[in-house]
Amino acid sequence: MNRTLYTALFYLGLPLVAIRLWLRSRKAPAYAKRIGERFSLGLPVMQTGGIWVHAVSVGESIAAAPMIRALLARHPQLPITVTCMTPTGSERIQALFAHEPRIQHCYLPYDLPCAAARFLDRVQPKLAVIMETELWPNHIDQCARRGIPVALANARLSARSAKGYGRFAGLTAPMLAQMSLFAVQTEAEAQRFRELGARPETVEVTGSIKFDLSIDPQLLVRAAELRQQWQAMDRPVWIAASTHEGEDAVVLDAHRQLLASYPNALLILVPRHPERFNSVYELCRQQGFTTIRRSAGEPVDATTSVLLGDTMGELLFLYALADSAFVGGSLVANGGHNLLEPAALAKPVISGPHLFNFLEIAAMLREAGALQEVDDAEGLAVAVQRLFELPRDAQKMAEAGLKVLKANQGALQRLLDGLDRLLNRP
Repeated sequence: MNRTLYTALFYLGLPLVAIRLWLRSRKAPAYAKRIGERFSLGLPVMQTGGIWVHAVSVGESIAAAPMIRALLARHPQLPITVTCMTPTGSERIQALFAHEPRIQHCYLPYDLPCAAARFLDRVQPKLAVIMETELWPNHIDQCARRGIPVALANARLSARSAKGYGRFAGLTAPMLAQMSLFAVQTEAEAQRFRELGARPETVEVTGSIKFDLSIDPQLLVRAAELRQQWQAMDRPVWIAASTHEGEDAVVLDAHRQLLASYPNALLILVPRHPERFNSVYELCRQQGFTTIRRSAGEPVDATTSVLLGDTMGELLFLYALADSAFVGGSLVANGGHNLLEPAALAKPVISGPHLFNFLEIAAMLREAGALQEVDDAEGLAVAVQRLFELPRDAQKMAEAGLKVLKANQGALQRLLDGLDRLLNRP
């Protein structure tokens, strides 16, 4: 397949795209809004001549935030346009940069030549930065036509994904050759990009910027103050974060087993997607757990068994409230979520076995003794209870996680240096 055939198939598939948007809007009504932006129609007023950063959804937006803040500081004269594909990603971007006038935001238009051209003509960026693995042939081609360098930041490419890209070499090889920088996490991934067609001089191993997570000390202070308000300083508290459909029932089963030994245990349950907040709340109530919603602002008291984290932008704070952390998306075959967030807060980390999106990070934490993996509700309950009962073991896990985090920092600086070279080239 070449780009011409890819584009023709994309046009032919637009009715399916419309149906998919409609189906998603039934669960998340925000998908039915701002549809024009997805075709570069009705875009907000944009300052031109800055940097364009694309982060597909919530996880990539959070990962991109330190880079974006550093770019704002390094280039005080440049606006930064941040795009995404999902309503939750859009909410997160707007919350992260609500008070930064140089940040402008819209959805990334679909990968059609006309839509990509209209978007670039409106924004006229000096540099395009794509987070992780979101590669769109027509957007990249339109950048190349205008002489706009394109960088792939914090780049990941699993062996399975590389095999998939390899099946469409006629499309992917020319696209990768048009790009100016691949700031990849590991040497294995660097080699995969080279084999698929990236020019060797454009591929650099910079490491993962997820390690460059910095925690505001006031976050820990506020968390300690809230636990005091709850009168829960000595109460066992654990969090199950970024859970997906199919995991919540497992987590609640584990919590029920914990309550047999620790009747005052508190679970903070945080579903990954906002459209599931209501259904997970009903599941907690149906299963007999005394549950309050974080969004309601009600205080946790001695009778509360589950606190539902149904707010946006508070995940790090909710992690800080807990003694140990289970990271979801890993008991189901979703590939896991960021294990380094709880590690950065000195929390022992537990996950399921499905971590294919974070293989290198998981391996580092596992080898350091900072990660415990479980397969089911019983294993999860045993792991959390062990950490309740053996605080020294919990402390050792927490310290090991922090050590891994600090030992691998520096990727953000290396990435920023590479982006500066692209911005400053003649």
